[in-house]
Amino acid sequence: MYSRKPQPVEIPEEMTDVWTCSNDGCNCWMRDNFAFQDEPACAQCGATMERGSKMLPQLSNYTSDHKYGKKSIT
Repeated sequence: MYSRKPQPVEIPEEMTDVWTCSNDGCNCWMRDNFAFQDEPACAQCGATMERGSKMLPQLSNYTSDHKYGKKSIT
């Protein structure tokens, strides 16, 4: 039989470096290549963040060199 519903597309995932908030009551995190500082502070509570990793969908960040002082691709 044929189904009219389109099959869901599988999004490839990879282990990604992230920063997670060190405050137990906060669940904030950000990808490392989207952080503007070498050691960012939490955007929600202002606490320090710790380096870690998560299994996340793949994303391309062509301007990931901005925190290292390089020009982005135009």
